[in-house]
Amino acid sequence: MPVPPMPAALRLAVLRRAVLGLDAPRPARSAGGASRCFGLGLSFALAAGGCGAPEKDEAPVGCENGLDYDEDGVCDRLVADWSEGATLVPGEDRADIFGLGPEGVAEVRARGLRHALIWPVGTTRLMLPIRPFEALLNDPSKASLVDLLETAAGFRDMAGLYARLGLAPLPDDPALLGGPPPEGMAPGDPMGAAIVQTEDGDGLVFSCAACHVSELFGRPVIGLSNRQARPNAFFHIAQPLVAAVPPEEFAELTGADAGETAMYGRFAAALGAVGTKEPESLGLDTSLAQVGLSLARRQPDENATLDDFLAQHPAPNVLDSLVADSKPAVWWTTKYKTRWLSDGSIVSGNPIFTNFLWNEIGRGAELSALQGWLDAQQIVSDELTVAVFATEAPRWTDWFGVEGIDEAEAMAGEAIFLDQCADCHGVYEKAWSSEGAAALDPAARLATTRVLYHPTTPRRDVGTSPSRAQGMEGLAEGLNRLSVSQWMGARVEVGEGYVPPPLDGVWARYPYLHNGSVPTLCALLSPAAARPGSFVQGPSRDPATDYDADCVGYPVGEAIPASWFEIEDGLYDTTGAGRSNAGHETFTGSEEERSQLIAFLKTL
Repeated sequence: MPVPPMPAALRLAVLRRAVLGLDAPRPARSAGGASRCFGLGLSFALAAGGCGAPEKDEAPVGCENGLDYDEDGVCDRLVADWSEGATLVPGEDRADIFGLGPEGVAEVRARGLRHALIWPVGTTRLMLPIRPFEALLNDPSKASLVDLLETAAGFRDMAGLYARLGLAPLPDDPALLGGPPPEGMAPGDPMGAAIVQTEDGDGLVFSCAACHVSELFGRPVIGLSNRQARPNAFFHIAQPLVAAVPPEEFAELTGADAGETAMYGRFAAALGAVGTKEPESLGLDTSLAQVGLSLARRQPDENATLDDFLAQHPAPNVLDSLVADSKPAVWWTTKYKTRWLSDGSIVSGNPIFTNFLWNEIGRGAELSALQGWLDAQQIVSDELTVAVFATEAPRWTDWFGVEGIDEAEAMAGEAIFLDQCADCHGVYEKAWSSEGAAALDPAARLATTRVLYHPTTPRRDVGTSPSRAQGMEGLAEGLNRLSVSQWMGARVEVGEGYVPPPLDGVWARYPYLHNGSVPTLCALLSPAAARPGSFVQGPSRDPATDYDADCVGYPVGEAIPASWFEIEDGLYDTTGAGRSNAGHETFTGSEEERSQLIAFLKTL
């Protein structure tokens, strides 16, 4: 029997009691759309003398290195609470993390997204001199050498490199990015690969967009995990190749000038301090291993000082053998969280700082220099923080219209969700239950009007593969002792289980679970024994062939496009280490109820 829709009043009671554990009134909002005090703990507010701008007769605190959009003399970031005890007001989020108001968020977000495309951190040493490298690839007299490169690395020109790394192309319409791209980037250029101008020449670096922008049926989605990404594979491939070609030979082979040769020398030295691993499957990220294994190549002190001996003879680490791969995180769920990463192990600090730190450890940077750069250039972190927290989830109706979603079926699925899923994943109030819903058009009726997630981000063990969470043991101590970690207020706390994520945009976030081991929602809502033991991860280009709209996710079995079997690393075998598809066997309904629940999930 179909489950009838739950009345709105009862849904709210379920929310406040079962999910939040309290009957909480909705907080008042400022005219700008977010309270200037939002997120401030009481002790912080008292220590700061209140929140927002200082009184007119007070001397301004000053904001020399950060964002001060309203020019009140107070850094906007002081509004946010990154402490371990931070909580969120029930029913609110931090989409406007610094209380800038709609116009401020739009303007600053556009600047922040440009940082995501270029990798703005000035301390990175893993920068490849691009002019001589391109000259080598284009030199007919070096064809035999390029043949060897193609055999070893899988590409023979720059277009092949970017395709190998799975980078999405820059769209023709800047509106799809939320603003104009960085200077020098043109439509079709690979997002995630950036050319940085330095005094030694132009260098190639890889940015946040490599992993956190994905093409979805012809359109880029900012903040969506890149299912085709192989950025860490680049470092793994480059390490032995660069070790075999010292700087003087690179100059001879490529015609690099003195500055470019020096840049290549820094690139080679930085790679020596980086511990790399090949991802177990396409779309998985080995950042956890790269950070832990890179720390094992440094001295165990507060600056993780670079050490030539340890670079050659690294300390033992659990990540030497443990597979702890995971999908890159989506951005739009950060607004609901107080802890970071799929296992909730980063319990304090701005996640943008943490992202910069992890990447620079994995790029062989001097961490004392990184701390100085972060302090002097906080506006970069501020703007990128605004961009990440303001990211919106893609809506099904923007790609497929209202077709494929039966509203009555989705409403029945909402009741199932509240009964079986909301305690972990939160509650999603729908427009179809609002006053005046009858006057809304069909797409507007399907919209989510408010997300009610947990005040403090929880961690739950539902029987999924524990290896990703266990892998944090390989770097927690090393990260927590760092001076830069303490400066940014970031702390790692190892624990069991994973964060049950907010589910907005879940229809676009396949494959599912932290390790991407489940291809569809149908499979996720089935017993683990009934889930596919393998599937193929192909590009999301044609929704008619590359997507299962009924089950939501990759086509499986005979529906898999034949060309996908030729994709390197495309086959996902769930029997491999760290790739178990077990766990999360929480749904107990019938097949009809599963279809109703999936219809509801499409609307999120």
